[in-house]
Amino acid sequence: MAKKELRFEVDSPQTKGATTVQIITDKETGVQYLLGMYATLGSGMTVLVDAEGKPLLKKDADH
Repeated sequence: MAKKELRFEVDSPQTKGATTVQIITDKETGVQYLLGMYATLGSGMTVLVDAEGKPLLKKDADH
C-alpha cells in the first residue's frame, strides 16, 4: 500500500513564554492558517488574510 501524502504542512513553532504559534499550510490550496496555543487558556486557529481580506497563499505551495 502506498504511503498517503499529508495534506497539511506545519512550519516550525515559535514560542515565547507559555505561548506557541505555528503557521499551517494546506498543500492542496496554498491557504495559510495561524494556530495559537496558550498553556493556560487553550488554543485558536484562523485563516491568514492579505490587506484586501483574501486568504493568504504560500507562494511555493503545490496548488
